[in-house]
Amino acid sequence: MKCPFCQHPENRVLESRSAEAGQSIRRRRECLQCKHRFTTYERIEFVSLTVLKRDGKRESFDRSKLLCSVVRACQKTGIPQLRLEAIVDEVESLIQQRASREVTSNEIGEMVLQKLKSISEVAYVRFASVYRQFQGIRDFVDSLNHRQNRGDKTDNQENAADFCPNLEQSPEDGERPETEASMMARS
Repeated sequence: MKCPFCQHPENRVLESRSAEAGQSIRRRRECLQCKHRFTTYERIEFVSLTVLKRDGKRESFDRSKLLCSVVRACQKTGIPQLRLEAIVDEVESLIQQRASREVTSNEIGEMVLQKLKSISEVAYVRFASVYRQFQGIRDFVDSLNHRQNRGDKTDNQENAADFCPNLEQSPEDGERPETEASMMARS
């Protein structure tokens, strides 16, 4: 490795230590010619991953894109940024461990949902609403009911219809379901 100061090709390693939670090695070096010291990092070079999108297009896996979607789903939930980055690290690690270099966007979405499920119901539902492409509140309610029926219910979670009781009856065309506020206004 060439010295960044004088370009001399020979240097010696003064110190090596694990960095980035064991994902790299940090080496402190000294140039044998100019005696300047500099730091290098040695990392595993992962083979690039390809994501197969729903529309059939393929694109390179983009960690920052995944992190942005997780951050958006977790806004105002109080989950620390480091925890969100750890979720993305875990998902990326799971993908890298696979034999195949191609992964579907659905597989990535399910991995993220599994991680969010144990952390925040709000973040889980927000992420699911985008990832599963909810078209309306009915899709949202169906997802909550499905989650409850699978046994994902928490102690304080009720049937989704309990939150939106007027959704059980489908409104007439153009008519909105009656809300608590509209019921109070009538009386």
